[in-house]
Amino acid sequence: MLKTVGYMVTWTTYGTWLEGEKKGYVKKGQVREGNEKLREKSKRNQKQVTVRLARRQRAVVSEAIPAGAARTGENILAIAVLSNHVHVVVRYNGRPIGRTVSRLKNAAYFALRKDGFASRVWTRGYDKRYCFDEESLRARVDYVKGHK
Repeated sequence: MLKTVGYMVTWTTYGTWLEGEKKGYVKKGQVREGNEKLREKSKRNQKQVTVRLARRQRAVVSEAIPAGAARTGENILAIAVLSNHVHVVVRYNGRPIGRTVSRLKNAAYFALRKDGFASRVWTRGYDKRYCFDEESLRARVDYVKGHK
């Protein structure tokens, strides 16, 4: 039986990776091909403007996530905050992944609010990639660190 040693999670900023995107999109854990009509419908259905994080906002998020993780005992191995998405590699500790991601996203959200950001930041959900050995975990860490 395989044992989870860690995972990489990725989430996007609001409106930056819509259903139907030409580059493909993820729905219910499956990667799907682009569909321009679906993308246009998704764009029309947005409730607010698309969010891209400025340099200062990326710095705020880069500090808030590890600080939030430290408060709850999460072990962050790597983090990359880009204008339109966030990657985090976490060592597995037995806690439900959804609860951990929620805490990390909330820590970043509240730090941005404190810094003056006043709208929704993240899309719902996240992508997860489990690591079942140290080699795959190192590969995810290297991937995320390569974004800096």
